[in-house]
Amino acid sequence: AHALESDVKNDLLELACMCKTVVCCRVTPLQKAQVVELVKKYRNAVTLAIGDGANDVSMIKSAHIGVGISGQEGLQAVLASDYSFAQFRYLQRLLLVHGRWSYVRMCKFLCYFFYKNFAFTLVHFWFGFFCGFSAQ
Repeated sequence: AHALESDVKNDLLELACMCKTVVCCRVTPLQKAQVVELVKKYRNAVTLAIGDGANDVSMIKSAHIGVGISGQEGLQAVLASDYSFAQFRYLQRLLLVHGRWSYVRMCKFLCYFFYKNFAFTLVHFWFGFFCGFSAQ
């Protein structure tokens, strides 16, 4: 039986969610993409797909974050990915260092966004009180 058929799909999802990492090997490129889509559809989780060849392109494109590793199988995965590396060992630095920097930048941006909108709205209210809400 195919693991992604409708009657065993939920069992596969429950088993995959009990694991920290899911590695799909000896499956077709379509099945890899279907596993990623299954997790994206039924779980509120961010998916990361790592591939190194043309058979991983559909999986990389369907994941939230796609990482392509340039290797002997060609550059198809690298061209389809969000991030690309020459070697797998650089993944740790991407996730731990650059991921943290991205999080800090996003937090600063959100603080600035709320500050800007609050200041802009406060000026409008002040102007309304100053003019007696006459719009003149």
